[in-house]
Amino acid sequence: MSNQIIDQTLAKVAERNPNEPEFQQAVHEVLESLAPLAESNPEFFEQNLLERIVEPERQLIFRVPWVDDQGQVQVNRGFRIEFNSALGPYKGGLRFHPSVNISILKFLGFEQIFKNALTGQGIGGGKGGSDFDPHGRSDGEIMRFCQSFMTELYRHLGADIDVPAGDIGVGGREVGYLFGQYKRLTGRYEAGVLTGKGVGWGGSLARTQATGYGLVYFAQAMAKTRDLDLKGMTVAVSGSGNVATFAIEKAQQLGAIPVTCSDSAGWVHDPEGIDLDLLREIKEVKRGRVSEYAERRPSATFHDSGRPWQVKVDVALPCATQNELDADDAKTLIENGCQLVAEGANMPCTPEAIELFQGAHLLYAPGKASNAGGVATSALEMSQNAQREQWSFEQVDERLQEIMHDIHEGCAQTAEEFGQPGDYVLGANILGFQRVAQAMFAQGVI
Repeated sequence: MSNQIIDQTLAKVAERNPNEPEFQQAVHEVLESLAPLAESNPEFFEQNLLERIVEPERQLIFRVPWVDDQGQVQVNRGFRIEFNSALGPYKGGLRFHPSVNISILKFLGFEQIFKNALTGQGIGGGKGGSDFDPHGRSDGEIMRFCQSFMTELYRHLGADIDVPAGDIGVGGREVGYLFGQYKRLTGRYEAGVLTGKGVGWGGSLARTQATGYGLVYFAQAMAKTRDLDLKGMTVAVSGSGNVATFAIEKAQQLGAIPVTCSDSAGWVHDPEGIDLDLLREIKEVKRGRVSEYAERRPSATFHDSGRPWQVKVDVALPCATQNELDADDAKTLIENGCQLVAEGANMPCTPEAIELFQGAHLLYAPGKASNAGGVATSALEMSQNAQREQWSFEQVDERLQEIMHDIHEGCAQTAEEFGQPGDYVLGANILGFQRVAQAMFAQGVI
């Protein structure tokens, strides 16, 4: 009967959300992993819990008017998906990118529920953003947009209600403008209402590094289960933002050799290993393209077609965006002897690619487990704000390592308990679902 409930829920999700493929994909990925739980613990599927858990508690869509530097009025669309608060206040980033729509944000918010549950830190799941494109905009334009965006969103936020953070297109600059407008509108210095703040005014040390570092800590823990060592391994990384650059940095610190990076214009292969200082100068200082890296680095080549996954490597860390690694890429990685794939972005591997990785018995980690370091450190930032303290970089990094180790152990043990040792997808989905479901049952039908 419980498996029938899963099928019925999936059918209803498809019927209710017909034009939301990313959201449907995320729901399928989680619910299809729950079949072993349905067989052994059917009580988790009572009280129509599945239908409740796939429906956001609140969905906000609003107009964001702002004035550009030419005095022209521009209009964007703002969103906030407050998906599930069973474990704590809604927690999840804001994404500013032209691709943003309700389907992508519901997929991200749904993933966030279980990712946040895995951290064990008492935070619910949410996500938001806008179809605004910050690329090429002046600081003044970005400030005016952020102020308009927050003028509507602020009424739905609070340190114990909903705590946004950054995501694609939303870094320290944007968080600063958003926080300033929140403070102006409320008259309160409520530091815990946004995370990813500047270190001098409530931010946490190591927050910028956390997702990339946490990804590599998780990959390291997976490797140890097969007596592998990242030292000396070649690594393909996609992306060139915070997650990618700090994954490269931590991998290099552990003796691995990252040889690729990418952006929307193409990708670079540097067999001598990525020169991180040069990459950061180009991307963070000059806000340029990775093609400039190849122009200045004799050992590197730039490719404006294809993807980094065609390079022969031991480890693949997709850190760019959703569905960036498909079945053809997966076949290439497998044929080239790749041993480990860990997601640094949210849902960067297509379902077909994941099926191939699991069929080839690679070590494969889903993003809700392997990239949870960012939100985990955001929750540590909330703790520091509540105590009016600032921890040292070493304290935060040590706590991050502990959390990633605990997530890995929890996923691995759950997979083994349900007869699928090494299946981190099943382990992460069942463990995260159990924690949320238990809280929802305890709190009644709400």
